[in-house]
Amino acid sequence: MEMQTWLIYLLFAIIITSSPGPAILFIMSNASIHGFNKLVFIALGNIVGLLCLGIIAVSGLGAILQVSEYVFTIIKYIGAMYLIYLGIKLILQKNQKFNALNNKNQDTNITSTKLFFQAFAVAVSNPKAIVFLTALFPQFVNIQESLIPQFSALIATLMFFSFFFLMTYALMVHKAKYWLSKPSRISLVNKISGSIFIGFGALLATSSNK
Repeated sequence: MEMQTWLIYLLFAIIITSSPGPAILFIMSNASIHGFNKLVFIALGNIVGLLCLGIIAVSGLGAILQVSEYVFTIIKYIGAMYLIYLGIKLILQKNQKFNALNNKNQDTNITSTKLFFQAFAVAVSNPKAIVFLTALFPQFVNIQESLIPQFSALIATLMFFSFFFLMTYALMVHKAKYWLSKPSRISLVNKISGSIFIGFGALLATSSNK
């Protein structure tokens, strides 16, 4: 994988992991009632789940590439179109409240281990995540080079920034929860993220992975 390709993926990974989603909602909903150590376990549970999803996605892509390079290329273009679809969906999404931040019924005595597995469950319970990773990874893989180092770099980058932004949101929760409490601001975040997804999808669809 060329450095330029990785830098483009790096920007995309930052956008993905910094956009509010189930994992961020979960850690923010716990941030106001649990200590820092427990929040670390939540973030770790999420990235372990992300690792499992990444391995599943990569295993499927590797098997496909062994069968047919042509099929892999088709999946690449389908993946690019899927990213564009996600972008349009985000832009058209109606305003929604950040209700998870106002949950006052949380168990304050829950153990770090239980929080870890809850966060893991949040990460792996959405099958769309596997579809997303399967759509994303082919855009940045050079099929003429060894796949394992490339996939490892892609997954590790995503895990690092996922952990970083989860902890950043958690530490900023007291300010963020008021800013994000207005539906119009969630809508703004969605529109910005959606526009970037569309742009990247269009760019990746016209690029070459060779």
